[in-house]
Amino acid sequence: MSHKNCITQQVPLTRRQALWEMGGGLAGLALTQMLAQDSLEAASGKLREPKPDFAPKAKNIIMIFLPGGFSAIDSFDYKPALAKHDGQETKGANAITPFFGHRGTVMKSPWKFAAKGKSGKYVSDLLPKMGELVDEMTFFHSMVSRSNAHGPALFQMSTGFIFQGFPSIGSWVSYGLGSENKNLPSFVVLPDRRGFPPCGVANWGNGFLPASHQGVIFGDQRAPIADLRPGASVSAGTQAASYDLLTELNEEHLKQHPGEDALVSRIKAYELAAKMQLSAPDVTDIRGESEATRESYGINNPVTREYGYNCLLARRLVEKGVRCIQLYNGGHFGAPRVNWDAHEDLVTNHNTNAAILDQPTAALLRDLKQRGLLEDTLVVFTTEFGRLPISQGLGEGGRDHNPEGFTSFLVGPGLKKGFSYGATDEMGYKAVENPVTIYDFHATILHLLGLDHKSLTWYHNGLQRRLTDVHGHVLEGALS
Repeated sequence: MSHKNCITQQVPLTRRQALWEMGGGLAGLALTQMLAQDSLEAASGKLREPKPDFAPKAKNIIMIFLPGGFSAIDSFDYKPALAKHDGQETKGANAITPFFGHRGTVMKSPWKFAAKGKSGKYVSDLLPKMGELVDEMTFFHSMVSRSNAHGPALFQMSTGFIFQGFPSIGSWVSYGLGSENKNLPSFVVLPDRRGFPPCGVANWGNGFLPASHQGVIFGDQRAPIADLRPGASVSAGTQAASYDLLTELNEEHLKQHPGEDALVSRIKAYELAAKMQLSAPDVTDIRGESEATRESYGINNPVTREYGYNCLLARRLVEKGVRCIQLYNGGHFGAPRVNWDAHEDLVTNHNTNAAILDQPTAALLRDLKQRGLLEDTLVVFTTEFGRLPISQGLGEGGRDHNPEGFTSFLVGPGLKKGFSYGATDEMGYKAVENPVTIYDFHATILHLLGLDHKSLTWYHNGLQRRLTDVHGHVLEGALS
């Protein structure tokens, strides 16, 4: 048979068939690429069953992040020596040089400290309502970061690395434990309404992990998730019919191609988006909350309304089984007092942000405890680095960045409550007792969630990558 006859005996293709044969058009090419990636991941043994490595103390996590550099020596790390040496220069071996090179003198804290709780922990009146809860907190006063620049320091606290492109801690938790609610994302991000933190979405990105583990941003009550709802011209009936048709086509395709687990996984990811159209508005609608609850979170106060709503939403998401919530207090740079970067006027900067932070955060911790949710929820409170004990010598007196010693705290199960781990020197400058690297901090967080930081890995570019790189130790001394 001639080549010509072979061609003339072909059955003509329809336009639809031609597009399918060419990969389904652009959408088909994209789907092919995603499925190929999933298949390679499965073939290389990268995929793990989402479950704890051992019995966890906590099953959910809320991470409260203060971008800009929250000052520990003006809040939770009391240093009487600052008042003793106020106005003096630091010299010789004790000289302190700010990041921007503006030499200043020792500056005492503008806020008053007092012992709180049964533990007698000294805290300042910067955060009076949070100060009432120190007996629930486990402080790490000897935190150290690898960078004194915001971007790299933010990346390290968020992802374990000072460079972009690595998965966030929330993505690692999602990958390691999966989801408890199939109608909501396993990792939700609640940004500050004043703007994203520096470097934006990279702080909650999935890096080289599957895209299903990236943080999903929830916005305000009117539109909790961008582009979730169909257009106004699409009726409910039309949308339902489209879903039914798509399901029928997917089922038919699976019958013709049995065993394509990657395709099943991809379909489930798209189905989650459809389920969220019903479940997300329900969890974000707080009209059913009591007036007392709304008042406690500061939702009736214009100063605390937005952050208070996010704190209340964090509690509601935990109740619905969302595995990880990342909650921000502090926004972008370039505008005064929208984050904790107090270079020029420490008092105005921290008072402004503390007025937003204090009441809703305290309400969240009290509410979680009252409802029994602190029995299996871990709350993380951190910033990327602290601030120096000297005045930067600019404006009304601010403090420069300090990665050598700062404070974070945890609240939740498996921890020594009302306990302080590690210490900085008498000026609050450097960690001198039990320095805690961010690798150690992350390893301890994963441990409380039942995950071994050394075995939670993903093969990428020839290496078994992990959140803690090749470092990190669980801080056993802080565990109960």
